[in-house]
Amino acid sequence: MISIKPPLLLAAVRRATLFFVVAASAALAQEGPQARLRTVPLTAGMHVIQAELAITPQQQQTGMMFRRGMGASEGMLFVNDDKDMRCFWMRNTLIPLAIAFIADDGTIVNIAEMKPQSDQSHCSARPVRFALEMNTGWFTKRGFKAGSKLRGIPFGN
Repeated sequence: MISIKPPLLLAAVRRATLFFVVAASAALAQEGPQARLRTVPLTAGMHVIQAELAITPQQQQTGMMFRRGMGASEGMLFVNDDKDMRCFWMRNTLIPLAIAFIADDGTIVNIAEMKPQSDQSHCSARPVRFALEMNTGWFTKRGFKAGSKLRGIPFGN
């Protein structure tokens, strides 16, 4: 029996495939770290984070690749126009990172620890617009988990 996928599903599969091909090509072509991006302060309880803003597709595809370190209170906030399932991997990323997937109001949806130079995907538990990368263990050491709240201009508070 031949099964024909609905046109919308087929179009979505094609878009996803194209995205991964473009992202993989960009990751392979990247030779060094991107310049430091514009920052915005975020507040996590009593902690202040200086978060670089990765907004454009190129900034997001490059992310933290090839960087050799990140300050204790620094991070990278990935900002998207639309809510979607977000997945991250660590190809060409030299330092271990933790990632928090964040709802529009700044509530952490889920957190994952990511190993350097790995193609393992770490995904949001539901559609989000934001993801914040910090040094590995940052969230755990400070008691942040799903349901914890971050504050700052990107979250409207």
